[in-house]
Amino acid sequence: MELRKPLFIAALVLLGLCVLVEVGASIVLPRPVASRADIEANLRSEGAQDDVSVEEVLAMQRENPPTPGLGIPYLALVDGLLLLTLGLMGASLLIPERVHGQVQGVVSLVGAIVALLAGIGMLVGAIGLLLLMIALFTSVPFGTIAYLAIWGFFNRGGASATLGLLMAFKVAAGICLVLAQPRFLQNKGLVLLFLTSLVAGALLSILHGWVPIILVSITDALGAIIVAILGLIWAVVLFIGALVSIFRVLKLKRTAT
Repeated sequence: MELRKPLFIAALVLLGLCVLVEVGASIVLPRPVASRADIEANLRSEGAQDDVSVEEVLAMQRENPPTPGLGIPYLALVDGLLLLTLGLMGASLLIPERVHGQVQGVVSLVGAIVALLAGIGMLVGAIGLLLLMIALFTSVPFGTIAYLAIWGFFNRGGASATLGLLMAFKVAAGICLVLAQPRFLQNKGLVLLFLTSLVAGALLSILHGWVPIILVSITDALGAIIVAILGLIWAVVLFIGALVSIFRVLKLKRTAT
């Protein structure tokens, strides 16, 4: 069955939109600034109203503007690798097969190295942030004040809507791929990478809704760590595959000469 190019291109566009949304999530999804009523309600729910001053939390919050979460932006690591893999498949439609075979390994290698370096940095950053948040949250009263002011209030509604939109884009992209060429289902690596992307998004959604709002920043950082590890695993797989492809091309060249 011949590849239906419009559907394949539609899948690429949808995945590209996913990556753009994930990268831009840190801009469009800032954590909301909590009101006095919100702070008092959360302190009561945690039993810390006697140890932590609402005024001190408000003052700390004014000095430290709310920062975005990590989970959704970190999805770009996995989805970027998925987009790169499909992009290389699509490149075969535009350039000769011989040239594509030579270029694919090099591009995959460069992409894998970039993903590895970025993934390691992201993983270290997420672990450091998680440890900092836990240390502050458990250090009553002053550490708790700092935690509540900076990370105690998460835009869970906006994150949920964004994750739902990303899931819809990914499911639509998967349907377009299958309709474009059912043989994509026989590519186990592509299917597993696609499923990893879906599972990562679903996991973040669960972690965001599993705990009280005051702890969502902590579970979001935990989700970011898991997503970064998944991205690193796939970056290693892509790196190994790229090396095999390059060695194969070099071997064919030596045989030809």
